[in-house]
Amino acid sequence: MRDIDKLKAAVAGEVGARYEALADLSRKIHDNPETAFKEKKAAAHLTAFLEGEGFQVTRGIAKLPTAFRADYGEGRPVIAYLAEYDALPKLGHACGHNLIATASVAAGVAAKRAVDELGGAVRVFGTPGEELLGGKGVMAERGAFEDIDLAMITHPGGGHRVVANTLACQTLDIEFAGRAAHAAAEPEAGVNALEAMIQSYNAINSLRQHIREKERVHGVITDGGEAANIVPAHTAANFIVRAETDDRLEALKERVLDCFRGAAIATGAELNYKWSAYYAAMISNMTLARLFKKNLEALGRRIPLGDASLWAGSTDVGNVSRLVPTVQPLVGIAPESVLLHSPDFAAAANTGEALDAMLDAARAMAMTAVDILAGPEVLAAARDEWDRAAK
Repeated sequence: MRDIDKLKAAVAGEVGARYEALADLSRKIHDNPETAFKEKKAAAHLTAFLEGEGFQVTRGIAKLPTAFRADYGEGRPVIAYLAEYDALPKLGHACGHNLIATASVAAGVAAKRAVDELGGAVRVFGTPGEELLGGKGVMAERGAFEDIDLAMITHPGGGHRVVANTLACQTLDIEFAGRAAHAAAEPEAGVNALEAMIQSYNAINSLRQHIREKERVHGVITDGGEAANIVPAHTAANFIVRAETDDRLEALKERVLDCFRGAAIATGAELNYKWSAYYAAMISNMTLARLFKKNLEALGRRIPLGDASLWAGSTDVGNVSRLVPTVQPLVGIAPESVLLHSPDFAAAANTGEALDAMLDAARAMAMTAVDILAGPEVLAAARDEWDRAAK
């Protein structure tokens, strides 16, 4: 067996040696779901685990209380693993972020063995608020990822593939201000903010017939008024707009806003809006993807490479992929009929089978670190590919 193969076997063994502790970590996060930027317990569990494994932990990075970075080793290259641990409102860990965090921490701890023998550094980032608030985008804007060389993260899914692009997207918060009045005695004195919102929603439904295949607009009304006998003086909604590229996203955003502007003119309600939580489209690094595939299959798990032209929702991992070579494989933990963001997926994310699959992904990510640290030409190839794709 070649030395690199022996080192990969040793690195993979580091995950198995910590199986019970990692299982406990995943369960703690799953059983205590915390939504975006409120992940105090999850961040505490993860940072305590990493400190116990010899990492130097810095909490509250990028001015986000539940974000952190954990460092081991010195010099370059710096290999980053991204941990997500926020839950969905009312659904808990229906996107399996308990498993993402556990796998990234496991990969980071296992990669220490490679750093000790080959040099370089490994860094685990705690990235809060992936759902709805785009925490990695905030961290990227504030310089959190400036001195890393590449990034890896694995997402659990019903599907199973190494690469798939994601859509650029941005969140839109909408409010209409009207004038309250008695809905029966003096309706003519009121300005109906709910009517403005309904007209907007209907206009967006019409718009959907005339947008590109890879464009999406969807939202919910979060405030529809106070009571049936009061002309609604205030309504609010939250929408997400998605497109294949930044340019197309900007054009679609204007078309969406026109739906709300038109309703404001028609009803006399005042429109207020705010764009937030920008998610960049993913640039999947095929060099890293092929290494991950090879290493996961060496562990006995077959996985297709996938097609970078296919898309699957949006993720703030895309923001990191604009800075350094990045890969986010999708490893199946349940049948394809079990949908992300559903109660069934939340249940699947707490099974032993799901943990085993994601810990194999952790092993593959750590083994990929061996490939990178042992061969400078590997990182050079990943960087060259990224340079061409990011232009």
